[in-house]
Amino acid sequence: MRALLAFVAAIAALDGAGSAAAQAVGQFPFALTREGQMLGAVEGEVAAFKGLPYAAPPVGALRWQPPQPTTESSEMRTAYDYGAPCLQPALPAASEDCLTLNVFRPFGVDGPLPVMVFIHGGAFVTGTANGSLFDGAKLVQAGLIVVTVNYRLGAPGWLAHPALPHAGSGNFGLMDQVAALQWVQDNIAAFGGDPNNVTLFGSDAGATSIALLMLSAPARDLFHKAILQSVPGRAHLRSAEDAEAIGRLFVAALGPKTDLRAVEPRRLLAAEAQLLETSPRSFAPMIDGHLVTEDLAAGFAAGRQSRIPLIIGSNEDETDPENEAAIKEELAPGTSSDELRRHYPDLARPSDLAARIYTDKVFSEPVRLLARLHAASGAPTFRYRFAYVPEARRGNPDAGHGRELQFIFGAEGVPGAGILSRRDREVARRMRAYWTNFARSGDPNGLDLNGPDLPRWDAAAGGDRLLLITNDGVASGEDPFAERLDGLANESRR
Repeated sequence: MRALLAFVAAIAALDGAGSAAAQAVGQFPFALTREGQMLGAVEGEVAAFKGLPYAAPPVGALRWQPPQPTTESSEMRTAYDYGAPCLQPALPAASEDCLTLNVFRPFGVDGPLPVMVFIHGGAFVTGTANGSLFDGAKLVQAGLIVVTVNYRLGAPGWLAHPALPHAGSGNFGLMDQVAALQWVQDNIAAFGGDPNNVTLFGSDAGATSIALLMLSAPARDLFHKAILQSVPGRAHLRSAEDAEAIGRLFVAALGPKTDLRAVEPRRLLAAEAQLLETSPRSFAPMIDGHLVTEDLAAGFAAGRQSRIPLIIGSNEDETDPENEAAIKEELAPGTSSDELRRHYPDLARPSDLAARIYTDKVFSEPVRLLARLHAASGAPTFRYRFAYVPEARRGNPDAGHGRELQFIFGAEGVPGAGILSRRDREVARRMRAYWTNFARSGDPNGLDLNGPDLPRWDAAAGGDRLLLITNDGVASGEDPFAERLDGLANESRR
């Protein structure tokens, strides 16, 4: 039946195949791209185009090469299903042939519409843009387009080795993101999007990627606003020397005389896992002198980032089962002074103290630093802290890292997202309204999705003003943690 509908749609579309605007063919959404005529699916008032290729499959001779252009085509194809997640151990369906993105748009709404592009997290070794947690339907209902992007992870995404061409070594995942943004510039008008109004948003590794793109000349003109959620702004990137040393260990684990571009994916994952056991940051962005030239804090301090409107913030609790080792490190001998510990007098249990110091040291203070530096450049800057806990979890709160994502996407009852209460949904609606208002105009203030004005969000303006999202409400105010963040900042300068 789907094949028949696609055929009928193709016949009906022939007269308008040269149009750059999105169009509905009968009751089916249709868009003409370089890769062919794409037929999407409609659910309710949202049209979804899934598994759209933005670069050639990075397999065989294209493994560990910069992303290459797709093949131009005029053929009709359906875009009903997600592509494969990028190669990683936890997902059996994962594949190296994964350079796809997904487009969600309001069905029957004329453009040009603002565009939000989501870069997923996962410590650069796991994660996917596919699936129900990052379904863009709720955001799209505010009258904009959402694009979610898959990019190479782990060794396929971040391997550096002397045997690879220097200009194409070490940051393939970041190159993929640039290629996806170029695809958006070239094609999003065909879906009703405005290529001159693109906002990037993402959490953790996704936020780090976006901040790096803000500092990267090749990406500078491809987006116009950014939202950095839980960005570890003081983290040091791998040097080229360190990255190549890891690369040599990786190749040695594969065995002598291995053809790097012919070895089976399962062996790549086995060698990757062996390195990650002893060095969890083995595969991540590196300073390559071209796409990435410096650490985030250094680049922002020098004012070399794009001076675009920015939302930046973190969660009050950034713990996660996957970062238990890093949390323990924060209270290891020599990593935190007695003076710093005195800023947390209400935390008696060592585990609670370690979690709080980890959250503030890795996220809260670096986020404040980047916000201050960006505001000092003259760009509109809005800082937040998300401290809201869903009502059903308040008796036994789970790890807080990434908790805001469910509220922004409005996902419920799917893997990674529980059922929200009426009050939870109200907070989620406000979060989406701030995010979508910002995507439209560069200012998060304005109407709630239901009509009344949102609580005012004051710009950071170089001080300690931020939006606090707590169990008691949503309001701008002075940062209640300013004193202890000052103590952390002083420690970082030592």
